[in-house]
Amino acid sequence: MAVTLRGPGLTEDQVVAVARHGEKVGLAASARTRMEKSRKLVERAAASREPVYGVSTGFGALAGTRVAPLRQPELQLALIRSHAAGVGPPIDEEVVRATMLLRARTLAMGLSGVRPLLAEALIAMLNEGITPLVPRYGSVGCSGDLAPLAHIGLALVGEGQVLDGRSAAQALKSAKLKPVKLETKEGLALINGTDGMLGMLLLACTDAERVFKTADVTAAMSAEALLGTDRTFQARLQEVRPHPGQVASAANLARLMEGSQIVASHRHSQHAVQDSYSVRCSPQVAGAARDTLDFARRVASVELSSTIDNPIVLEDGDVESNGNFHGEPLAFAADFLAIAVAEIGSIAERRVDRLLDPHRSQGLPPFLAEEPGVNSGLMVAQYTAAALVAENRRLAAPASVDSVPTSGMQEDHVSMGWGAALKLRTVLDNVAWILSVELCAAARAQEMRRPLEASPATAAVRKLLRTKVAGPGSDRVVAPELAAAEALLRSGAIVEAVEAVIGPLQ
Repeated sequence: MAVTLRGPGLTEDQVVAVARHGEKVGLAASARTRMEKSRKLVERAAASREPVYGVSTGFGALAGTRVAPLRQPELQLALIRSHAAGVGPPIDEEVVRATMLLRARTLAMGLSGVRPLLAEALIAMLNEGITPLVPRYGSVGCSGDLAPLAHIGLALVGEGQVLDGRSAAQALKSAKLKPVKLETKEGLALINGTDGMLGMLLLACTDAERVFKTADVTAAMSAEALLGTDRTFQARLQEVRPHPGQVASAANLARLMEGSQIVASHRHSQHAVQDSYSVRCSPQVAGAARDTLDFARRVASVELSSTIDNPIVLEDGDVESNGNFHGEPLAFAADFLAIAVAEIGSIAERRVDRLLDPHRSQGLPPFLAEEPGVNSGLMVAQYTAAALVAENRRLAAPASVDSVPTSGMQEDHVSMGWGAALKLRTVLDNVAWILSVELCAAARAQEMRRPLEASPATAAVRKLLRTKVAGPGSDRVVAPELAAAEALLRSGAIVEAVEAVIGPLQ
């Protein structure tokens, strides 16, 4: 079903559907009407003798420079060209598509003073699969994502490049779309938004939910393989400290381990009274991460219902400058979520290390090797996880506290929200790889506990994994197996395999 832009009401799922899955987009008639009304107010302001920022003046530190009415369209095109100053490799297609959709959404709110044509042009590019080439670096997350949005605007006017290697002019012509000729305020309205950092945050929230559920699965598999207990995951123990995420994660672990012969075999043994923290405290860490995700989603939800532009055109005709383009709320959310995701990877790596260490693995062979000494098993897979944990610790350092002033000190405090969102995406990718290592290690360790069988839920995951990754045996190249496991994780197949057995995870 197509996503219809009405202004407010867009959801995370809709953004993901358009950004990742090519869902079609339309503009509601009600949004078009609001935009037309707002446009008339801007045209009136443009003809006024009173200077109006971004309409009849320059930008940033040049806000005091008056621009004659006849030169205002020239000003808008010059703005797009000058602000398209990004560098580095192209940002991912899904990020650009999310950014385009979100910018069209803000314009559809009817407070930007632009023609409906502008939103319709962005929508047409989305529907035709035309994705502007947007360099990775250039935004400081204040006055919006100026450089990334300017590169999108450049393609909209028929300049610049698109991701498939063609010029924007060629791509538009091939799709029978006309380049937009910008009028008063329209260049500014295209670039003064937080859409890039918001798009990345929304995509990251979806990914984080899948990663957190998968982390419960791999934690349960490791706990079984390490002869851990499920007693610490009882609901009554969570009720005395009822953080919502912790309660949910513990409930997942209890259900995941239910029916395990491995767990039942040592339920009353002395060692099972207190497992290591990486096993026993998994719900406390994963739960805190879930609660952080909930916070990030609340921030993103508010931003999704907001008009981010400067100036905005109020219904009474006033054209007012504001600071709503400052990305601090999104920067904080991305930074906090990056910390939470990094911790999911950190505790998972500790479980991997325990599985491989014969002094702490409750009788498993060293490094889960078939012939330790001749074979090294998964020894160096843990090195890979450790390297990723170390990188995540660096990436977890907040970007939002590192303001670098711009625009001749007019923009003297910026959010670095774009950078915060970029590194959040990297942390998520890294943790997916770490969990893939745990998945391979825990599955192999479970099989080394036979004839005791794992729970039905985790056995289903292992069965799925074995369609791509062989079981215990002599040494072989590990990298392709980790890649196969990561692909299953990223696709959501791991969670789906579990949910087919025990129902939806929390």
